[in-house]
Amino acid sequence: QVQLVESGGGLVQAGGSLSLSCAASGRTFSSVSMAWFRQAPGKEREFVASITWTGGTTVYTNSVKGRFNISRDSAKNTVMLRMNSLKPEDTAVYYCAAQSTAYSWYNYWGQGTQVTVSS
Repeated sequence: QVQLVESGGGLVQAGGSLSLSCAASGRTFSSVSMAWFRQAPGKEREFVASITWTGGTTVYTNSVKGRFNISRDSAKNTVMLRMNSLKPEDTAVYYCAAQSTAYSWYNYWGQGTQVTVSS
């Protein structure tokens, strides 16, 4: 059974930093991408960043470029999101996601972790 478990959310002041971690288990993720999404109250879930598991190619949504960094530790089946210069508009529940195949959308999801940025 595939499981994605996020950790590291919390409350931080604007301008501060937080690191999120996602531990994946239940199958090998050696050929698929993993990503972070977020959902703010009253808004749709949106893409934040993704990383290919083998090549390390990363993609970011424009609003977080230069502030967030996604990385992975293949040996530990873990994906991290380092968030710097946080803004109140970054407040959301952050979800870890993984593809089931290299050609699919993100089929596996974590339970989410709350990030709150106070002004």
